[in-house]
Amino acid sequence: MQDEKQFSRGHLFCDRRTLKLNKETHSLFKSAVALLLISGCLWATQWQFQRGLDRHARNNVISSRIELPEITLGQAASNPQEHEWQTVRASGRFNLTKQILLRNHYNEGVYGFELLTEFVSQDGMKFWVDCGWVKAGASATAQPNLPELPSENVSITGRLRLDTSLPQGAFFAIPSSHSSGLIAKANAQTGESTSGFYIDLLQGSLPSLTPTVPAELPELSDGPHMAYAVQWLLFAALIGYGRWLIRRESLQ
Repeated sequence: MQDEKQFSRGHLFCDRRTLKLNKETHSLFKSAVALLLISGCLWATQWQFQRGLDRHARNNVISSRIELPEITLGQAASNPQEHEWQTVRASGRFNLTKQILLRNHYNEGVYGFELLTEFVSQDGMKFWVDCGWVKAGASATAQPNLPELPSENVSITGRLRLDTSLPQGAFFAIPSSHSSGLIAKANAQTGESTSGFYIDLLQGSLPSLTPTVPAELPELSDGPHMAYAVQWLLFAALIGYGRWLIRRESLQ
């Protein structure tokens, strides 16, 4: 009987020792790290999913509005947000003393600029007109060959754009004397040449108003955002599964 009691006590001692040996070290810390990583993955999933929805909605707006019939600028000017990307028609004249070049634009791998020229409509509105892409000059400060724009009254047709899509920063400007150099110009979104919108020129009342390389439409694809959302969700699941495997291994 005494031997049986000693055996039971020894067996109980061994079980407790085994449990202590099998107890996972720093389990709370590991679980907290796993939860933190899972939370980050879920946040990234939601972020990419929302970006995908926003891009899909934007593409639908662009696709539908470029198919709408042409309207006058006066009809669109009161609420340009509701008419962005729609084709509009305006009459007036170009102010050739105010032209700027947007840098870092490429056409078929060739470096160049987007040429913006101020336009003054017959009812006094002033706004930029994107006259299309021009090839860069021989050097960084050399003026490129610019299209000849008329100074008399003309009619133009183009896509209405919000000026918030114009980049901010320093740009090259064409000197008012149209000499061979370039001068610095700050911020196409400021100054008197803004009415909250600008126009991507497509054509006009004169053949010379049709740009050789007009401003392009953005790529109308939904992009990889939904695939990225699924990818981050899988990462979260893998982290949870990995934490479970570590816990199971420590208890065996």
